[in-house]
Amino acid sequence: MVIYSCDVIKDLDELVGSLACDRVFLLMDETTASLCKPLLEGSQIIAKAQSIVIKPTDKYKTIETLSDVWKALVQGGASRKSVLINLGGGMVTDLGGFAAATFKRGIRYVNIPTTLLSMVDAAVGGKTAINFMGLKNEIGSFYESQAVIISTDFLKTLDAENVRSGYAEMLKHALLSNEKMWHRHLAFDLDHPDFSLLQEMVKESIHVKSAIVQEDPHEKGLRKALNLGHTVGHAFESFAMQRNTPLLHGYAVAFGLVCELYLSCNLRGFPENEMRSAWNYVRSNYGTFAFDCKDYKALIALMQHDKKNQGGEINFTLLDQVGQLHLDSHATREQIKEMFDFFTNV
Repeated sequence: MVIYSCDVIKDLDELVGSLACDRVFLLMDETTASLCKPLLEGSQIIAKAQSIVIKPTDKYKTIETLSDVWKALVQGGASRKSVLINLGGGMVTDLGGFAAATFKRGIRYVNIPTTLLSMVDAAVGGKTAINFMGLKNEIGSFYESQAVIISTDFLKTLDAENVRSGYAEMLKHALLSNEKMWHRHLAFDLDHPDFSLLQEMVKESIHVKSAIVQEDPHEKGLRKALNLGHTVGHAFESFAMQRNTPLLHGYAVAFGLVCELYLSCNLRGFPENEMRSAWNYVRSNYGTFAFDCKDYKALIALMQHDKKNQGGEINFTLLDQVGQLHLDSHATREQIKEMFDFFTNV
């Protein structure tokens, strides 16, 4: 259930109050504890919740942090009737959802995403995970929240980079939808975002994702569409993590979209003008990702770890046209290297 809230305190108190829970826990990272928890001042639920505060950024989406959350739940007397509220970005909702999925074989949880990325991606759809051995979301589960409360008031706490990071997932959803939505997204001014317009676009974006998730909740078929840009993007993200130069998830997805649209042009006949439009928008708003031909082997090896792969083949979600998908596409190593050549040389 997704609640588009105009009064987040009222909606949170009513929702959690209806769950007949014995204890409430509030998971935050240090950033959301400082910037976002004050926006919930006055909530009766938050006033009685036990706070669990973890380190921020994807660097800490690890089994060690997960263990700290489990310990806090045990020490706080959590039972299977307890509720965990995840207040934060994708790192918090991913890790918090996995903690809820595994503690006592599953307790209830509520996501309150505070970043654009988590609103349109991580907090919706029931995918939970932690990073493991330098690999993005390597360990996780499908476990649905009781509800996701969307309040764009939290977006005003974001810096420009995090707005851009979330917007990359919205670009992906637009590509999966139709040309009208795609061109409207390409016209959005990320330098001077209109938050009232963005609120409507967020709702539309969540609707696209939710429709896909409802049809394929466990990623057996259509839900693979949501991996557009992610096969390459996750490799970029893991590669950057290994170099100790972390890359925001949405930036990795934006760069991955450009690469996979290039493959779509070469393998599926996707219109080159649309691919060039995507590349121009990404380059103008996200810059680029530095690597060279000596890194191709490592990037391909990271792509081979992708959970969508079968039989040793790297699986891509590609497009024939905007809104026309081709799942489980394959490319040769030479075609992948050519894709990297395009990205590094344009």
